This record gives sequence, structure tokens and C-alpha cells, in this order.
Amino acid sequence: MLTNKFSLRIATPNGTGSSSANALLVQAIFRMGVPIAGKNIFPSNIQGLPTWYEIRVDCDGHLGRCSDCQLVVALNGATYKDDVASVSIGGNLLYDSSWPREGERRRADISYLGVPFAQLVNDNFSGTRQRILMKNICYVGVLTALCAIDRAIIDDLLREKFTDKQHVSNNRAIELGYRFARENFSCPLATRLVVPEPADLQTTDK
Repeated sequence: MLTNKFSLRIATPNGTGSSSANALLVQAIFRMGVPIAGKNIFPSNIQGLPTWYEIRVDCDGHLGRCSDCQLVVALNGATYKDDVASVSIGGNLLYDSSWPREGERRRADISYLGVPFAQLVNDNFSGTRQRILMKNICYVGVLTALCAIDRAIIDDLLREKFTDKQHVSNNRAIELGYRFARENFSCPLATRLVVPEPADLQTTDK
């Protein structure tokens, strides 16, 4: 079990609003009191080209980039094969199952977690731009369930960052992802979070 000690990589096209979703994840985990570092990996700042965001959670405080990724979110078709290859043995790949991938070779040493992100947002939101943005917020909901992120903290952050109207939409997207994960996967995964125990108070006899 990798409690409070794992690496997560998120692959998306640049310019799709994933930075807000990733910041939401990092801030929620930080507020849980778990040591965490997040970093954008940009091969290009051009909209539509690949970008990755890496998160390292480490209860021992080691927060440099790690070569092993126990959990990878693969939401960019252009880099999907490379993203599959980047999952460490025994890890998990979270991907959009809205479209079949029968022709692609599957690894036997990782677990595939398919979520129909596009279908979920298309069924619940209107407008191309909103659907793109909500797809990213939806994966936050899935990761909240898979990694045992505190839902109350996520909700507090949504209220702080967005207007009331935006909060309603974002909260719906979070709930869609969260509910799907809880109903279809064994939650939480081994790559999970636990609020650290407070340090024992030390007293000195006088």
C-alpha cells in the first residue's frame, strides 16, 4: 500500500483548462497536511499540443521529480501510448473509455481504469468549451474517490475559487466523476491519502 507516498502524472492537451483542475488537486492534498509538490511539464506552450502535470506525494518530504508513476491519467490521444508506457509495474492507468481502444496493445502488468469522461460531460453539460473544462474537473472527482482526497476540502476550494454559478457546474462535474469511480472501482486504491496523525506532544518533567 502506497499511503501518502506515490507519484501521479496527468496528460492533457495544452489550453484545455487542466491547470485549474491540477491546482485544485494539489491544494486539496496540501490542506490535508500531506507533503506534496506539483510541476507542469511543457514540451510546448502552444494550445493543443501535449502537456503533463506531475504530482509527487511523499510523507517523508522527498518532493523532487520521480521516475516511477504509480498512477497516470491519460486524456490526450496523441500521447496515449507513451502515457501507458510510463505507468510503473503494478500501477494504474486512468483513461477516457468513451471511445474503444481494442486495437491497442494492453499491458498485463498494470490496471486499466476506464471512465467515459466525454460521455459524462456531453450528457450533463452544454457548449463545447464548458464540456472541455468540465472534463478536467470530472477527473478531479474520480481521483478524489480513487485516492481518498477529502471531499469537504474540495468543496471549500471550489467555493473560494469560483462564482456561485461556476461552483454549481464544477461541483456537478466533481460529483459525476466521484460517483462513477465509487460505483465502478474498488475505492480507494493502494495509492491513497490519509490525514497524518499529529505529532505526539512531548512534555518535560520539572
